[in-house]
Amino acid sequence: MLLATASFVTNADEPQYALDRAAMVAQVEEYARFTGDHTGDQTFDKRVLKSMASVQRHEFVPEAQKHFAYQNRPLPIGFGQTISQPYIVALMTNLIEPDRDDVVLEVGTGSGYQAAILSPLVKSVYSIEIIKPLAKQAAARLQRLGFENVTTRLGDGYYGWAEHAPFDAIVVTAAASHVPPSLVRQLRRGGRMVIPVGGRFLTQQLLLVEKSETGEVKTRQIIPVRFVPLTGTH
Repeated sequence: MLLATASFVTNADEPQYALDRAAMVAQVEEYARFTGDHTGDQTFDKRVLKSMASVQRHEFVPEAQKHFAYQNRPLPIGFGQTISQPYIVALMTNLIEPDRDDVVLEVGTGSGYQAAILSPLVKSVYSIEIIKPLAKQAAARLQRLGFENVTTRLGDGYYGWAEHAPFDAIVVTAAASHVPPSLVRQLRRGGRMVIPVGGRFLTQQLLLVEKSETGEVKTRQIIPVRFVPLTGTH
């Protein structure tokens, strides 16, 4: 386990990367306007966009992919996994409506990029990764880059992280065949969860799951997506 607050620009940033990142954020904003009728938001929270503009995505991709780091598309990170498209990362982050006092669970650490985007927006992030080499790499990367409010561990995220529940928000970065009941239980009343649901070769939908203050759970489809499948013993 690694306890990894986000002094998230700790290394000297090459000027071209900064320009590329600004262009990436501009494209994310354009996509937000284009998809607003489906997502319900034609503009994203300025705090979310600021985080997207600050976190160095090129630090979260393999060396061979750095040239493509700020293109608005997913990229392979090894072990059959990907770093999500920047627009999707921004959308999922925006949908949970992050607050500075929130405690957030992420299922599927991957490269650590989604956790890094969440880091400056919330109080703490707990992130679970089932693939051991990715979990080890992400933990070291997040620590090196100074994301001190991110805690990672190796495990099956389907079952959540009960020791730190309830969570104000949950972000699932792999597609499940259904919404895991354990994650619904660990979501705080008044909390939000975003999760892609569907099979590898079937249509997947990004779902927003909301739990009311009385415990009632409502689910809304946002947009069609394509994620790698959630794996584990379940």
